Amino acid sequence: MASLKNVLRLGVCLFAWIISTADSAVPTAENVRWVSLDFKTILTWTVKEPNHKFTILYSVGDEDWQESQDCIQVSELECELTNDLQPFDRNYSADIQTDTTDDDYTADEPPHTISTIFNPYKESNISAVKFTVKSVDKNRVIVNITDPLTSIHQRLKQLSIRDIFKHDLKYKISYYKSGSTGKRDITSDTSEAEVPNLDEGQGYCFMVAAFIPSRPKNTQLGAWSGQLCTRGGPGGVTDLSLGAWVGAIFVLLTVLIIIITVTVLCCRRRRERNSFQTSQSSAPI
Repeated sequence: MASLKNVLRLGVCLFAWIISTADSAVPTAENVRWVSLDFKTILTWTVKEPNHKFTILYSVGDEDWQESQDCIQVSELECELTNDLQPFDRNYSADIQTDTTDDDYTADEPPHTISTIFNPYKESNISAVKFTVKSVDKNRVIVNITDPLTSIHQRLKQLSIRDIFKHDLKYKISYYKSGSTGKRDITSDTSEAEVPNLDEGQGYCFMVAAFIPSRPKNTQLGAWSGQLCTRGGPGGVTDLSLGAWVGAIFVLLTVLIIIITVTVLCCRRRRERNSFQTSQSSAPI
């Protein structure tokens, strides 16, 4: 009787081990993340065991799941869903299914992982903008901003963030007087903004970022641009970027190195010539 019980226990343990081994042979996706910049959206994940393929389904709100045509049996641990996440201002979920065979898994539903909800309109990060600064008079400048392009194409046109956000898009301009630590901010509704009340003859530095106040607070602000500085003078404000400063310093250093090198070579040749003449004059006739 005792031996029968031992056999039964061994059978239960063996069955449990077989089930656990079968489950572990087909890993599910982990660490699922949405990565989105300028509406180019990629779903990424990790997996404990490589050499598996995945198929991605997506759902809009509570609607039925649909296969992403760009993400069927992918072997990479990421897939782009940009073309599937339209319209933009909707809540999307993704289902990452591990592709299996009958030998891998016998359950009715394949192993899968469902992502968090993602809304491109509210959550896609916005890249740094490019802009110029132009003098109007001694106390005002105009900041002209180029709307960043997105990864969305419609009717053969590549859309900008202005095309998508429309009147929701604003720009935040941060500036300060050269040599000062006190910053001031203004917000512009358009891509062209006037910055008034500047001190005559003073240089200023400017930075710009896209600003969408209708978004959640942590995604309202895009990436800050590089810094663009101006210098004051009798003629008003002249544009001078950080790159221009670096270029000017590089040119000056190059010229200085050339002058020093030429001077050293000339001095060396003169010294060699004098030494040669001296040796000739001192030689016996």
